[in-house]
Amino acid sequence: MAFFITSSPHAHSKKSTKTIMRMVALATIPGLLAQTYFFGWGTFLQVFIAIITAISAEAFILKCRKRPLKPYLSDNSALLTGLLLALAIPPLAPWWVTVIGVVFAIVIAKHLYGGLGQNLFNPAMAAYVVLLISFPVQMTTWLPVKELLTETISFSDSVWLILSGLNQDGFSVHQLTMNVDGMTMATPLDTLKTGLKSGLTTSEVLSSPIFNGFAGLGWLWVNIGFLLGGLFLLQQRVIHWHIPVSFLASLFVISSLFALFSPDTATSPLFNLFSGATMFGAFFIATDPVSAATTPKGRLYYGALIGALVYIIRTWGGFPDGVAFAVLLTNMCVPLIDYYTKPRTYGHKKG
Repeated sequence: MAFFITSSPHAHSKKSTKTIMRMVALATIPGLLAQTYFFGWGTFLQVFIAIITAISAEAFILKCRKRPLKPYLSDNSALLTGLLLALAIPPLAPWWVTVIGVVFAIVIAKHLYGGLGQNLFNPAMAAYVVLLISFPVQMTTWLPVKELLTETISFSDSVWLILSGLNQDGFSVHQLTMNVDGMTMATPLDTLKTGLKSGLTTSEVLSSPIFNGFAGLGWLWVNIGFLLGGLFLLQQRVIHWHIPVSFLASLFVISSLFALFSPDTATSPLFNLFSGATMFGAFFIATDPVSAATTPKGRLYYGALIGALVYIIRTWGGFPDGVAFAVLLTNMCVPLIDYYTKPRTYGHKKG
């Protein structure tokens, strides 16, 4: 009887890596559909560009490393990396932004460390942060939801905007983000941060139509979509409950405390849970089986630390949403977390 030693990801189920990656990709469908409904066809186009680029980059680097193509390309890991990055990129970002990000994720963040199972950081989030720092304008230009737009954006308009930067009528993405009052619309989290810095109270900022009295037009349903996909992954035992539950619980508790003691400058815990990339990060990013903590207790600390960092970055950091930065910072802590949370060896007595 042979005994095989393999690298991560390790899954305590009979599902293969190929099946697990495919199920995670399928679980993003509710969030993908919600994002497309509220923000247009650009999301689907970014996903298409990202997946094609990811598979091409994976094949190229495998050829360079003299590895067989079929077993590595068929494990769906490259496809999933491209998909997750595309969902985090603004729908009408230029095509070259997506291509650069995906190539970085596959070639640098994944294969530079040895390939699947060897990477220290989540490839999609590492690429996202590189893009955010390198191209801040393109990476923060999110259109408002359809009902707040002054110009209707068709599928062909989305294609033109992504490929050339202008729609068929000659309008740029920046011009399309202008509302009827001539003011540039931003994401709810960005609007909140800007409003609070200018001296407004939380209730005054939330009165903006972009919030719709809660977590933001469209963003609430996008988060619900990813929550449904995450619950499916939990039900199928593709991911462990420890990380998403501790992530969301940590974010809920911290935001509740600040909302209680500083209601004029803090948002409600439900706002934090259903805005930005919270549910996407909790179920699809933080649970990466390679870069996340591996021990049961360690996963709880890992998720809780991410939740705390997300709130800290959102409140005092320079970026509106801190999920990507929080995940990467916590990835650095994984060896330490795993070392100090190793389960006691079976039969070993405490000294």
